[in-house]
Order: sequence, then C-alpha cells, then structure tokens
Amino acid sequence: MRLKIQILACSDNIVRYMQSSNLELCRKLIKMVRGKVEMKRIENATSRQVTFSKRRNGVMKKAYELSVLCDAQVAIIIFSHKGKLYEFSSSSMQKTIDRYREYAKEKQMNSNTFEVVQHMEHLREETANIAKRIEILEISKRKLLGQGIGSCSMNELQEINNQLDRSLKKIRARKFQLFKDEIRRLKDRERLLLEENARLSEKVVGEG
Repeated sequence: MRLKIQILACSDNIVRYMQSSNLELCRKLIKMVRGKVEMKRIENATSRQVTFSKRRNGVMKKAYELSVLCDAQVAIIIFSHKGKLYEFSSSSMQKTIDRYREYAKEKQMNSNTFEVVQHMEHLREETANIAKRIEILEISKRKLLGQGIGSCSMNELQEINNQLDRSLKKIRARKFQLFKDEIRRLKDRERLLLEENARLSEKVVGEG
C-alpha cells in the first residue's frame, strides 16, 4: 500500500513538472518510477525476444552513429540464441575482419618480442651477478693462498686467518674420518682372511 502511494505521488509530480515544462526533471522522475533493469537472463521467451530486438536495433543505431559522427570503422556481429546472424559494418565486413586479424597478429608479435627482451635482460643481469660472485671468490682464494694480502687491513687478515682455521679443522676432520674408514676396511678384510684361513684349515684336516 505504501509503495502504491509513493508511485502515485511520483506520477502526480511528473504531471506537475510536465505542466511546468521541466523536461529534465520529468526524465529523472520517470527513471525513478521505472527502476533499474536487473542484469540476468530473461526467462520469458516472448519478453526475451522483444528485448533482443529492441537492444539489437539500439546497438546497430549507435554503431552507425559512431561511424558517421566520428569517422570510425565499426563492425558488429550478433548471433541470436537461435543462431540467426545480424551484422553491421560501416565499410566492408571482410576488410574490417582482416584488419582486426592483422592488428591482433601484430599485437601478439609485439607481446612476444617484449617477453623475449625481458628474458634477455634477466639473463644479462643474472650473468653479471654470477661474474661478480666468481670475481669475489677468486679474490678470496688468492688471499687464502697468501696472494694479494699486502693491502689487507688487520680485520681482513684476521678474517682470512679464521677462514684458514676453519678450513684446517674441516681438513683434519675429513682426514680423521678417512683414517677411521680405512681402519674399518682393514679390520673387515682381516676378519674375512681369518675366516677363510679357518675354513681352509678345517678342509685340510678333514681331508687328512
């Protein structure tokens, strides 16, 4: 009931503004009464067909106006839900399609070229970083060998000494591990030889 009263009030306002020749406000009030169209599929087949025809004609009209007013090359292709074709072109449809394909092809090529350039730039940066790391490692290696240390500060020399100590510890640990492995291998070999010797002795005694 309240909605009905509001609509009647709007209608009264429309009549009053029309009488006063205020067309702009009339349009606004009419839109208020109509409301917004909900963007979803129209279930009723008749209403859907009517809306399709109206909207299709409106799109075609706008396309024609755009081509004339702005000297633009415009092409529209529409298929209805039954598969019927509707089209508009300000010039030749085929020429417009060919132009679009050529533009899309060129755009794709430009995109691929940009990606290749980006990849090459990434490779150059990575190569430069690797070269810098190699140079740092070479300098560190020479210093550990006692080369090029004349310009080293006391802190740098202390760091080199610490690195040497750590290296020596690792070398000693590795050497100790190798000794242990070798001793274990020799003990295993000794055990196998003793077992083999015992087996042969038993065989000789048995044959005697």
